Amino acid sequence: MSSLRHAENKSLWVVRELGLPAIVKTCVDCGHTRHHATGKVRVNANGKQLDVWLLIGCERCDRTSKIPVHERVHVSALNHARLVRFEDNDAAIVRELVHAQRKLDWTGTWELETDLPFYDIDNAAELEVFVRFELPVPIRLEKLLTRGFGLSRPVLKRLVDAGRITLPTKVDARVRGDFSFQSRGPNNQAPGPFGSSEK
Repeated sequence: MSSLRHAENKSLWVVRELGLPAIVKTCVDCGHTRHHATGKVRVNANGKQLDVWLLIGCERCDRTSKIPVHERVHVSALNHARLVRFEDNDAAIVRELVHAQRKLDWTGTWELETDLPFYDIDNAAELEVFVRFELPVPIRLEKLLTRGFGLSRPVLKRLVDAGRITLPTKVDARVRGDFSFQSRGPNNQAPGPFGSSEK
């Protein structure tokens, strides 16, 4: 846990990575749509031309498929160090190639680590929360906050509407990168519509 925990009314939440997202692609054998990276990249040379594919496996029937990374590219056009990483099935390269896919299913890929099970939002002073993402998973902000504070959706909405929680975007928007927000106790609310604190 970070030394930022509760230091000067500050807290750190971290969206931890549990695994790579599934790639959404219809399997030609069974029709299932969830595939996982096998951890391997295939490089095929034809003279000075190279083909590079990311290998993925169907979650249901284990059929292996290929996703093109480079097709008929001249060997001189690829950075040598990057080519070596392809050939070595470098885990960071595999992760990068998976995250670059257009259609991903992020189910089961993350968890939220906070220091707030004992945080009493009804009686606490102002708190600034920093949210850090280990992976660019798109999460509905409402889901992140209900999980982080242990609140129901109706209670969260009331707190946001009352200015007790101040957000950088709409509560039903999706976030996927680092941000911060503020939470205030009942005597530390945001200014109301006429510039005075709501009682």
